[in-house]
Amino acid sequence: NKYVIEDGKRPEVVAEELYGKQSLDWVVLITAGITNVRDQWPLSDYQIYRYSEEKYGEYLNDIHHYETTEVKDSRNRIVLPAGKVVDSTFTIPNPSDPTATLNPVAGVSNYDYEVTKNNKKRTIYVLRREYLQQYLNDFRNIMVYDKSSQYKDSKLVRTENLNVTLP
Repeated sequence: NKYVIEDGKRPEVVAEELYGKQSLDWVVLITAGITNVRDQWPLSDYQIYRYSEEKYGEYLNDIHHYETTEVKDSRNRIVLPAGKVVDSTFTIPNPSDPTATLNPVAGVSNYDYEVTKNNKKRTIYVLRREYLQQYLNDFRNIMVYDKSSQYKDSKLVRTENLNVTLP
């Protein structure tokens, strides 16, 4: 199911809301395809403002890029969709008057760019509650170690620290 993360909600809060246990935050993250919470989980509105302010400083409200605005013809058909990244000088023929041109372009500030990018992270896919127990059972079965030279027991194997053995 699609789920929209509200401002300031953390994975453990979403897990509590969806599955009744904060400790199932890893299920929320895995099913959403999130491998790095710091970079892939949305920041709160306050955090995104502070992040943008720190990143851009006095250039926070400068133009980051330009995007098209929606243009329709006389029959209300979309000629140019909104949101396409273009140069500031982008023009198209006017659908109402082919001898004239339009400049359907709007500037997007650095702050608005960061907010939009952050808001795209708010919509995730989560596991339906009715599939949770099967998911946990399958995951538990997958994570059991088979016997090998490194085998200690079904939930533990020995391993080397490759950073030490292969510097």
